[in-house]
Amino acid sequence: MAKITPTEVTGVAGLKFEAALAELEKLVASMEAGQLPLEESLTAYRRGVELLQHCQLKLEDAEEKVRILDNGKLRRLEDENGETA
Repeated sequence: MAKITPTEVTGVAGLKFEAALAELEKLVASMEAGQLPLEESLTAYRRGVELLQHCQLKLEDAEEKVRILDNGKLRRLEDENGETA
């Protein structure tokens, strides 16, 4: 049974995107396994919401920076086959 440690129930503001996403994926896997007691599931859910919001803000910030670098236009990326993603 996976335990939610106290270090996982801290603020997310200082986390980099990759670290927050990795922690979120770990929480989702634990919850999907159905092995957490109710209180730990609620704690994991609450933490997951915080991590998700943090990741969304990081992505929005990155998108805005790209938009600024592209003079206010957000262009669709093409893959190596020239197809629009």
